[in-house]
Amino acid sequence: MSLFQTISRRQFGTLTLGAAASSRLPLFGKPDSKVKGVMIGAQSYSFRDRPIDEALKAISEVGLSYVELWQGHIEPAKGTSPEDIAKWRTSPDTLTQMKQVRKKFTDAGVKIYALNYSFRKNHTDQEVLHGMEMAQTLGTKYITASSTVDQAARLNDLAAKAGVYVAMHNHDKFENPNEYATPESFAKAMEGHDHIRLNLDIGHFTAANFDAVDYLSKFHDKIVTLHFKDRKKNHGANLPFGEGETPIKPVLVLLRDKKWPIPAMIEYEYKGNDAVAEVRKSFEYMKQALA
Repeated sequence: MSLFQTISRRQFGTLTLGAAASSRLPLFGKPDSKVKGVMIGAQSYSFRDRPIDEALKAISEVGLSYVELWQGHIEPAKGTSPEDIAKWRTSPDTLTQMKQVRKKFTDAGVKIYALNYSFRKNHTDQEVLHGMEMAQTLGTKYITASSTVDQAARLNDLAAKAGVYVAMHNHDKFENPNEYATPESFAKAMEGHDHIRLNLDIGHFTAANFDAVDYLSKFHDKIVTLHFKDRKKNHGANLPFGEGETPIKPVLVLLRDKKWPIPAMIEYEYKGNDAVAEVRKSFEYMKQALA
C-alpha cells in the first residue's frame, strides 16, 4: 500500500462521502458570517479534536462562512515517517486532495480565506513552493505561518515566484529575537519584502503587553488575517471572550468603521466543554460587539 493510499483511507476518506456528508450540513441555506461588513470566521485549529469533515460540519453549524484552514486538518496522520511526510509535501497527489477539500468547503458555503501552513527551516524550497501551490489549489493566495524572522527573505522570494503572500503569525514569547512576537520583529521581517505580511493574533499581542488597536490602526495594510482570542496581559491565560484583556470589541469596531477587508478568525484555545459551543459563544460575543 502506498503512502497516498494510506492517507486517503485515514485522513481523506471522509472527503468522498458525497451526499451523505452534505446532508448533515444546515438545511437553511449556506452560512453568511459577515456582520456589519466584518468578515468573521474561524481558524479550523479551533476544531482540532476532530477530522476535517467533522470540522467543516462544526463550522457550518456555528454559522461561519470563512475559514483559515489549519495544516493539521490536511496533513498525513500523526506517526507518519518524516520521509513519507516529505514525499507528501511534494506529490501531485497532494494537489488532488486539495481540490477535494476546496470542493467540500465550497459546497458548504465556507470560503477558505487562507491556508495555515507553517514553513520552517527544514522545509526545502521545493516543499515550500508546493505548499504555496496547495494554497492556490484551495483558492487562496494567502498563507499564514508560524515561522522565524531568519526565514523571511527566503519565503519572500519564493512567495514572489509563486504569486502568493506569507503572513507571519505572532506569539507572546520573545526571549528569542528570531521569533515573531514584537513590532520590531514584524518590521524586520517585512523590510524590503513585499510578499511578507502579518497574521496578527490580537490575543497573543495583548499577552505580550502590546496595543492591538494601535498596531492595527498603523499597519492594517500589512495584515492579512486577525486571530481572535481573549488573554490576560503579562502572558496570561486564554479565557472565554469577555473575561480577558484583549480589546476584542475595539478591534471589531475599528474593522467595521474603517471598512478594512481583514477577516476576524476565532481561534478557540481555552479549556471548554465543547468546541462547537465555545466557538458559537465567541461568535455571539463578536456579533453583540458589532451591534
